[in-house]
Amino acid sequence: MSWARLFERPAPAVTLDAIRTVLTERRASARDDPSGETNKEPAASKPPEPSPTRVVADADVLAADCCLDGPSRAVLDVLYQHSWITLVASDPLVDDAESVIKAVASPSLASEWRKQIETWRQPVVHPAGDHPALGTAYRGGAMQLLSFDDTLTSSTTGASLNNRVPISVRQPDAFRLLFDAERLYESEFDASYPGPDREPRA
Repeated sequence: MSWARLFERPAPAVTLDAIRTVLTERRASARDDPSGETNKEPAASKPPEPSPTRVVADADVLAADCCLDGPSRAVLDVLYQHSWITLVASDPLVDDAESVIKAVASPSLASEWRKQIETWRQPVVHPAGDHPALGTAYRGGAMQLLSFDDTLTSSTTGASLNNRVPISVRQPDAFRLLFDAERLYESEFDASYPGPDREPRA
């Protein structure tokens, strides 16, 4: 199945509020009951040099991309069309998104989405108990994090994070307004921007 076929799959009337609510409840439950964590964790990834070409999409953004034709899909489409931009995601982050899609849409849609995201994301390992998006960003060397979580996008959180890691956290629509693929490419590769090098997903 392609991304285009995935986006054509029928789904119930899903809202961003529903996605955010399910994700918040799932993560709160995980904090209250860490029994799912094992004593034999894989070694955490060694963080590479931070780069603005490495991006994390939180589970709410990933679920919205799958279920809603809106800002999340628009910005991830732009990122997907540039193969030199890396989408980084840990297993817990992808697990969260898959669980949300299953809850708000259907198990079959969640399963097909999981197959597709595995062909795109670059896996990264962070310690159990880390916030899946923040842990992914740090261990994956990502300087860009997309999220609808108000606690992550607040100025207070931003200031606290930047005291430790160089990362910018924005909602998808805000990120899209500021994202300039040509300027980013030429600043990172010291070459003329060749334009998108991969076909759109839909």
